[in-house]
Amino acid sequence: MPTDLQASDQAAAVADLAIAGEVAIPQVKELLTQYGDVAVLWWDTPTDMNDEYADRLHALLSLQPKIITNDRLKRPNFPGDYKTPEQKIPNLSELDGKDWETCMTMNGTWGYKAADHNWKTPTTLIHNLVDIASKGGNYLLNVGPTAEGEFPQASIDALKAIGAWMKVNGEAIYDTKASPLGPLTWGRCTKRTKGDNKILYLSVFDWPANGQLLVPGLKSEVISAKLLTGAMSLKTTATADGYMINVPATAPDPIATVIKLEVK
Repeated sequence: MPTDLQASDQAAAVADLAIAGEVAIPQVKELLTQYGDVAVLWWDTPTDMNDEYADRLHALLSLQPKIITNDRLKRPNFPGDYKTPEQKIPNLSELDGKDWETCMTMNGTWGYKAADHNWKTPTTLIHNLVDIASKGGNYLLNVGPTAEGEFPQASIDALKAIGAWMKVNGEAIYDTKASPLGPLTWGRCTKRTKGDNKILYLSVFDWPANGQLLVPGLKSEVISAKLLTGAMSLKTTATADGYMINVPATAPDPIATVIKLEVK
């Protein structure tokens, strides 16, 4: 015979399933049928989601055959199309070739919390963005509005700073691929294809005090090198360890200066 506690748990499970059938499933169906083509559905289900709930929700995806979903319907049985590490950026050793995006807060809280003033600096947020792009990921950055529907001023200030940096350096982020180079001690790299050549974008976080930036492991011939800001040409020299780039004494951008290399 079931104990009172077991009976209570079973009753709660039946009630949860009824709620899923009466509320969650109709709502998801509405989202997938009433608003045209839906590109992405970002699941964020309870941690105690079971396979029965997940199966019923997953079946609704047939309403949008081209839709992309994340891995949070129910792990590990419903892996979706991409991974969503939370509040962390994977190390290169953790990447397995599957698409991914880091979801992260601007302070320490999802949503809004008046007492949370632990805001990430614009430098940290921009470095996170560049780091993620250099590893082939996407940055999903949370903004929690107040009860009045307004963004906190600290969020606005940080987003404006990101926007100002992107206005100048967005070419190094949008539509780029992961770095072909090994780990870089001074910053990160992204790439794109230009005909038969490659463009490498070197985002330099730690500007070299001696005016020389080594790109380790780069063996392909460098066709041109210039600062993305102002397009100033830079001299490069091939060495046994890679290419050495002569750079100005002072970083043009204190957060991250981008050098654009075209290589064969």
